[in-house]
Amino acid sequence: MNDYAGQHEVISENMTSLITGELTRYVQELKQERKSHFHDGRKAQQHIETCWKQLEASKRRFERDCKEADRAQQYFEKMDADINVTKADVEKARQQAQLRHQMAEDSKAEYSSTLQKFNSEQHDHYYTHIPNIFQKIQEMEERRIVRIGESMKTFAEVDRQVIPIIGKCLDEITKAAESIDHKNDSQLVIEAFKSGFEPPGDIDFEDFTQPMKRTVSESSLSNSRGDGKSEPKFGGKSKGKLWPFIKKNKLSLKLGAGPEDFSNLPPEQRRKKLQQKVDELNKDIQKEMDQRDALTKMKDVYIKNPQMGDAASVDHRLAELGQNIEKLRLEVQKFEGWLAEVEGRLPVRTEQARRQSGLYEAQNTSAVNSCAQDRESSPDGSYTEEQSQETEMKVPATDFDDEFDDEEPLPTIGTCKALYTFEGQNEGTISVAEGEMLYVIEEDKGDGWTRIRRNEDEEGYVPTSYVEVYLDKNAKASRFRSGSGVPA
Repeated sequence: MNDYAGQHEVISENMTSLITGELTRYVQELKQERKSHFHDGRKAQQHIETCWKQLEASKRRFERDCKEADRAQQYFEKMDADINVTKADVEKARQQAQLRHQMAEDSKAEYSSTLQKFNSEQHDHYYTHIPNIFQKIQEMEERRIVRIGESMKTFAEVDRQVIPIIGKCLDEITKAAESIDHKNDSQLVIEAFKSGFEPPGDIDFEDFTQPMKRTVSESSLSNSRGDGKSEPKFGGKSKGKLWPFIKKNKLSLKLGAGPEDFSNLPPEQRRKKLQQKVDELNKDIQKEMDQRDALTKMKDVYIKNPQMGDAASVDHRLAELGQNIEKLRLEVQKFEGWLAEVEGRLPVRTEQARRQSGLYEAQNTSAVNSCAQDRESSPDGSYTEEQSQETEMKVPATDFDDEFDDEEPLPTIGTCKALYTFEGQNEGTISVAEGEMLYVIEEDKGDGWTRIRRNEDEEGYVPTSYVEVYLDKNAKASRFRSGSGVPA
């Protein structure tokens, strides 16, 4: 299998060097060439448009001069026919008419010349320049197609070179598969993982008619609490001797490690965890820096007083501390980035909600600790839990709570319907049943959680994908009465 994978790596390396790299450079060359051709096309188009504008201007000028010449001729004829007009005025009108006629003739000649030039430029544009540009683009595309074909041939050659070796690898894989001995493999697994349990012996008869101390057989499977010997609660040393087919404690599964960025927690709890992690890392950095400072002072003492010790002996430890500090700083940057992301999209929560979540967290922690203390170890190594007499936890009323009793809860901005059942087991979440209708008090801020309320005392976050939200636009608009975005 390793040789088979190695041949595919050879194919990948050859394709990277002979095909991918060459095609990447060739594509850049084509982009530059294509850009040059399109630039030439735009330049030719701008030139023909300029010629057209010149033709239009010459045409309008010729038209204007002709109209003015006609008006000047009519004015001259009118003055010549009027017997009350002096001869000087008539001569002046005649000269003005001749001047206008001359200007019209000049405009006509200019318009004719410009028209001939434009027709020539237009012919060259559509029959010479543009076809040449398109021809160059077509040739460029044809070269690209030929190059792709050459790359395909190169790939076929690269693959063909390793086919014999791949065939041998496949033959060896088939031979190895045919040589599998399932009986022997099963026996090897049994020998490696056998429990070593000895079957329990017969239970001794206990004669209650005799006035003697009751005894319990050592081979009994019952919990021997009365013999004065306390068994280890967590069965750490007898981890390998668990009775088979025993279901593990569910609580131990819930306490397992989650994602490094605590993305499985609700927003507020995730922020607390990330902040706690950042504080711990900063403390570790401070400890490492204190050690480094102490070693630096020690090295200075050794340098000044060589008889007290070798200064070079602490260099290795100083380098190790420097590396540790750098690693811890990188970890701090990573967790601070996650923390900034959470704080940037964390919904604003009221003081009362934060206070309630803090009380819940403290009670939840104490409840888990009490459960852990009540656990007893069974002879098979699994855990059992004592049933507590008090199953309900009551929040003690304090003067601090009374200060916020008059705080108004967030208004509802719509309703929602639970599409699926959600068990809210983490801090700040709420459990919902499929098909249940609830009130929405805060939209999804981009973190995938929506804040809902069942009644005046029950509210929390649920995944947005678990509910179908129906927002009330009027109610939502009434929450913001000022431009600052402060809830009404």
